[in-house]
Order: sequence, then structure tokens, then C-alpha cells
Amino acid sequence: MGDTATAAPNPICLTGPAGLAADLWPHTAKLEADGDISVGGLRLSALAGRYGTPAYILDEADVRARCRAYVAAFAGAEIAYAGKAFLCRAMAQWVEAEGLSLDVCSAGELAVAQAVNFPAATRWFRNAEVTGIPVRPGFFGLEAPPADTPPHLLVFGGSQGARLFNQTMPKIVAALLEAVPGLTILHQCGAKHVEPTQAAFKASGSDPRRWQVSAFLDDMPARFAKAHLVMSRSGASTVAELAAASKPSLLVPFAAAADDHQRRNAEEMAKAGASVMLVESDLATPDKLLAALKELLASPQRLAEMAAAAKTQAHPDAAERIADKLAELAAGSSRSL
Repeated sequence: MGDTATAAPNPICLTGPAGLAADLWPHTAKLEADGDISVGGLRLSALAGRYGTPAYILDEADVRARCRAYVAAFAGAEIAYAGKAFLCRAMAQWVEAEGLSLDVCSAGELAVAQAVNFPAATRWFRNAEVTGIPVRPGFFGLEAPPADTPPHLLVFGGSQGARLFNQTMPKIVAALLEAVPGLTILHQCGAKHVEPTQAAFKASGSDPRRWQVSAFLDDMPARFAKAHLVMSRSGASTVAELAAASKPSLLVPFAAAADDHQRRNAEEMAKAGASVMLVESDLATPDKLLAALKELLASPQRLAEMAAAAKTQAHPDAAERIADKLAELAAGSSRSL
């Protein structure tokens, strides 16, 4: 929220809105005895005091003062606080109390410039530039699994898992393990789906020593490093991480994603030769998924070619390019004032 604070703000919104699952918070998040929050051992109020206000750390006096400053600066005009959503009801109340109207809009409606991951996306946005999506450094430069190691399949559907994967994989796991010698599978299912997914895997009759069902996966770069093939959804961050890690993938776009953007991401990765795409309806016939996985896992040469293709879609300088663009826009804005 702008200027660096001189003192740590008072954290007044310590939880998400009603109904927000607690497991959406980082696993290292901790509410300290003094009311502060720490994540990974770092005090959020200390970070706010040094770098500015991070998410969910809000100072009422600061927010209200900034609202009053906008109202004063544009005296006589209607000023709207525009946002995609208000996760903190209190903040909406402060904004309204200080004389700003509230509006809900998308970032695309307000954007001066857009940073996108694929060249094909530029036609959907004005002033778009292909910068890529920032990815943690740990995903870059991962070594491929040694050639003499048995194949390993990583299946994940995001932090909450993918119900479609949880329902389909147990139906094919026995046949897949039989068809691919030495194959092991790590399947991330989401905390809410652990028991039924494990039960379905056990009921398949497959060798339990060759598969593992996990609620949540930490250290994703390490998980990627061990995988010969990744099966996942195709959200923007996921495809950026697959590219950074040079990982071949089988992508199943989430059909209900806004504007079908996951399908477009998967299509671009498939067009580059980095991925194979199946749509959700394909999994209604589990044999289609089985055939696709068998074909990929049985061909180390093809997986190597897909890995090389994935690397061509990586943007290791994404964060720097976006930062440079922001600095350029900020400089242009200051010159125009």
C-alpha cells in the first residue's frame, strides 16, 4: 500500500472470510501469543514495517488516511475504490465510511499494461507483453532423473487436489503399473480427499509399495526433479513451473476455469511439443488416460524431447522484466503529473 511504514501496523484481520478453509493458509503459518502472525518463522508485522503492508495485515488508520487523501485530491469528483473482491469486510466498511464508493471490476478493465506467458495471449489483452510468469528459482536448472532409474509419475491437482484425478487414477493404476515395469506413482489428492482416494487405490489391487497418496506436497522443485512425467491441471503458475523445470507433462485443463484459460495454456504447451493434452471428458473413459500414460512412460526418447521443448517455454527473467515494466510505467506516470 505505498510508503514503507515506520512502525509495524496492527494486524486486525487474522483470518480469511467465513468458510475459507484453514488449509489454504501456508502450513508454516502460526498465530503468535501476542496476536501477530508468522509464516516460515518470519513475523508478518515486522515485514510490513520494513517493506510495506502485505496481504491480510491491515492498518485501519493508514487505510482511512489514504482514502481521505484521495477524496481531498479530487474534490468534487466521485472516487471509486475498485477491486475484484473484498476479502476483508472491515476494509470495505472503512473505504465507504471515508467517502469512496465501491466498485467491482476485473484487472483487465483497469490495466495500463498486461504481462502474459504465451505470445498467443497477447491478442486477448491490450498493451500486452510476453514476460512469462515469475517462478521460484528452485524450479530452474533441475537435472533430469538418471537414465537408469525406474520411471516415476507425479500426479497433482493443486493444493486442494483434483477430484477428477482422484476418481480416475485408482481405476487405471493396476493396469498402468503392470504395463510399465518399475513405475512408481506419487499422487497428491488434497487434504479433504485423502481417505477415499487411499481406499480407492487399495481397492484397485495394485502393489501398494509402488504408489503413494499424499494430501499435500511441499518442496515441489524436489518432487518435480524426481518425476519422469507430470500429470496436472494447466493453470498459469503450473505451466510456468513445468517449463522452468523442463518437465514433460500430461495436462488436463480444469473445464470450469475462467474463460477456459487452462485449455489455452495446455494447447500452447502441446503446440510447443512439451505436453500432451486431454480434456476432462476424455477421462470419462479411463482407458484413454491409461493409453496416454502408457505411451509416454514407455518412451524415454519422447519424454526427453518433451523436456527439451518445455525448456523453450521458460522465462527465467520474468520477475525482472515485469519489474522493469512497472518502473517504466511509474516513470511515465510521474512525468505526466
